[in-house]
Amino acid sequence: MSICDDCANYVYDEDYDCYTCLVNLDEDEMYRFLQGTNENCSYFERDDEYFLAKKQ
Repeated sequence: MSICDDCANYVYDEDYDCYTCLVNLDEDEMYRFLQGTNENCSYFERDDEYFLAKKQ
């Protein structure tokens, strides 16, 4: 399981029939994304719709 699996920017694309990153990555970031070695992604946003509700 990678960090992308929990990211809000990692969505299923029905046209390509696979998961893709919505962020416009540069060449180095795209390489790390495709290799699965992007543990420290600066665009990571937790895909947790209850996150704000837990803080209240």
